Amino acid sequence: MLKHRGTIRLESHRLILRRFSLDDADEMFNNWANDSEVTKYLTWDPHGKVEATKEIISMWIKQYKDKRAYNWAIQLKGTGELIGSIGVVDLSDRDSRCEIGYCISKAHWNRGITTEALKRVMDFLFFDVGLNRIQAKHDILNPGSGKVMEKSGMKYEGTFREYFLRKDGSFGDMKMYAALKEEMHV
Repeated sequence: MLKHRGTIRLESHRLILRRFSLDDADEMFNNWANDSEVTKYLTWDPHGKVEATKEIISMWIKQYKDKRAYNWAIQLKGTGELIGSIGVVDLSDRDSRCEIGYCISKAHWNRGITTEALKRVMDFLFFDVGLNRIQAKHDILNPGSGKVMEKSGMKYEGTFREYFLRKDGSFGDMKMYAALKEEMHV
């Protein structure tokens, strides 16, 4: 039986993971949502205007009423800067599993920050919510995301061939990683 708690504030060594507020729109837009390099391998296009960012944050805020909604803003403890997002993009209560997606501003790539955020969220979802399996997948053209998954304790499970349609119209392969609760240590 899962114990859904919703998007509650979480902390790690360098990060605060918290709910988004409308006040975050400018920072989210400027730090990652309008960056075509950050969104290159994601399912959504860069935001052309801050209004698009405000719309998505408004949607997330409405979803926070649901204890099954998990979507965190990633904030640096030292500076308070908002640098990314991480959340559950697919959840199955019946199967006790979820899929996680994340993105982070380019200025903070290759610093272990995304791995730190993913590990903290995985611990919460495994040991507080009670999920059995957490998975994530990435375009094979984005191996850096796979490294984040591996460093977070996930294992490579396979490649889905021509799994999705890329923004350029080509079909892309997707690598799947997952971790099981029994494999994780608090």
